[in-house]
Amino acid sequence: MSYILYGHRRSGSLAVELALAEIGADYEVRDVDLETEAQRNDTYAAVNPQRKIPALVTPAGETLTESVAILLTLETRHPDAGLLPQDQAARAQALRWLLFVATEIYPMVEINDYPERFAPTPNVAPGVREVARATWRKRWQIVEAEIAGDPYLLASGFCLTDLYIAVVSRWAQQDAWRPDNLRKVEALTAAVSKRPAGAPVWARHRPDVSPDRFE
Repeated sequence: MSYILYGHRRSGSLAVELALAEIGADYEVRDVDLETEAQRNDTYAAVNPQRKIPALVTPAGETLTESVAILLTLETRHPDAGLLPQDQAARAQALRWLLFVATEIYPMVEINDYPERFAPTPNVAPGVREVARATWRKRWQIVEAEIAGDPYLLASGFCLTDLYIAVVSRWAQQDAWRPDNLRKVEALTAAVSKRPAGAPVWARHRPDVSPDRFE
């Protein structure tokens, strides 16, 4: 039995699908169309009551949610894929920045996309969005300063945190700002987009962000 990944193009499921490709797992993608809010219907709620994507059903029939939990579970169950370094110091840094992006940066996405949910009155929603975007930029610059490898986060080479950074950094409508301000993040993303296992997955999700764009 293969993994079953519930996701949608250009969503957070991309990071999980890239990891599945890296480990060489058999998997099936079941599309949950965010544009029609398919994640809110009862059919999908039976998979994930939170009505969010991604969700992953393992070959054993377990249902996993939360991108970082899924990524770490895949790393634990497929240690030969080398998604995290064996060196404990390097591993700690990979986990440190994975959780930083997940907890300090990812939450800004919802505020940026739906500022009215966080505004006390509709007229201040644009200001709420701008604060979220400013916070987004400031926190990404922290990550930028900590990228120790060339091109990856760790000097020791690729890890699953690189997948997460590449995917999340594409959001919040910062395409004009990133190239001049996040040069290391851009180089990291270019490298992720070209990795042999994941390149077809990246191209299917992000045809608007082809590897040639980074040249």
